[in-house]
Amino acid sequence: MRVPDGGGPPPHRHDFEEMFTILDGEIEFTFRGEKHTVQAGSTINVPANAPHNFRNVSGAPARMLCMCTPAGQNEYFLRIGDVVAGKDAPPPQLSEGELMERRRRAAELAATYRSEFL
Repeated sequence: MRVPDGGGPPPHRHDFEEMFTILDGEIEFTFRGEKHTVQAGSTINVPANAPHNFRNVSGAPARMLCMCTPAGQNEYFLRIGDVVAGKDAPPPQLSEGELMERRRRAAELAATYRSEFL
């Protein structure tokens, strides 16, 4: 995942585990009411059904590897996100309307992918 400075999802939960390895930057994770700042080179596990969110607090774009168990969450991101030219391509510049459409689509598809926004 590429996470722009200040970027990250709203609080949510799902019935599968996630493990994040921070490759570049610094990400602040909040789950079960506790904040954890995770530096590049570190890994954090978010248990299934734990309410959580994360935010890039590094002041620059961050990158992280996200592994979901069981697999399949990548389909959700493909359905709500935008394909970029390559791993070093900048994120798309979305209008407010386009951003709202991505958020609407994310909320609409969440239950299909066993997720709930809180």
